[in-house]
Amino acid sequence: MKTLRLGTRGSKLALWQAEYAAAQLQQQNPDIMVQIEIIKTTGDKVLDVALSKIGDKGLFTKELEIELMRGNIDLAVHSLKDMPAELEPGLMIGAVLTRENPADVLLSLGNYKLKDLPYNAVIGTSSLRRRAQITAIRPDLEIVDIRGNVETRVRKMQEQNLDGIILAYAGVKRLGLEKYISDYLPFEVMLPAVGQGIIAIETSQAAHEVNKIVSTINDHATHVAVLAERSFLAAIEGGCQVPVAAHSHLIDDRLEITGMIASLDGGTILKDCCTGKAEKAEEIGRELAHCLLQAGGAEILNQIRIAGER
Repeated sequence: MKTLRLGTRGSKLALWQAEYAAAQLQQQNPDIMVQIEIIKTTGDKVLDVALSKIGDKGLFTKELEIELMRGNIDLAVHSLKDMPAELEPGLMIGAVLTRENPADVLLSLGNYKLKDLPYNAVIGTSSLRRRAQITAIRPDLEIVDIRGNVETRVRKMQEQNLDGIILAYAGVKRLGLEKYISDYLPFEVMLPAVGQGIIAIETSQAAHEVNKIVSTINDHATHVAVLAERSFLAAIEGGCQVPVAAHSHLIDDRLEITGMIASLDGGTILKDCCTGKAEKAEEIGRELAHCLLQAGGAEILNQIRIAGER
């Protein structure tokens, strides 16, 4: 019986995702065993600084990728939205699991809807993407940085008496914390991060036997969405340091992707949509990025980068 060594972060959500992926692998390949190994990443160690201020290239993935390249693990399980647009040479996304609802949600102790939050209410999020979109709708709200895993953020909301926090529905659901959700934010209000709601399995391109096993749990519709969204992100050259969002889905054999570039203050929100055949997913993602960059997105991103270098 073959044993696969699966690397993961040690948070409760990361372990849930790792165990879920391992169960899927063993269900499709009854002759294998999966051994889970916990690896601490930079993002797990630095918790007192906003993500946008410490850089985001591999913040939650780099250490896992190093172990993968050294051959100490056979595969790494990630939240896809944590993965850089460009992977390290020799690595690949071997599979993506069926996507959970990628929407963002508002959690609040007062059971508020976003539109009903009190004037000047305090909302916690470390995401520039969320900050820009919230501010565009409710410029009166005070946005404060909040870091940590899902349970930590819920605890901080309670301890710091925040009026609410914004999180991805997928993580909240996977941890059974849905009782705190007070509002489900539609894509018109809050477009999600690239890859949000998707569990990804990263492998070495050279590990042919491992890749054959991992491919058995790849979800086709999710895979197509990933190709479009990640090609969009790569063309934008975006990440946690810029307010960029995208969401795509399949309708029969046609792909539709909506993308966004925003200014940090939410004063400018650029959105566009592209559609085409599923087999052209990456091309469609790049086309959307080009449209948004041409429409003023390039200037917005340039201003953000200049501000970040000061």
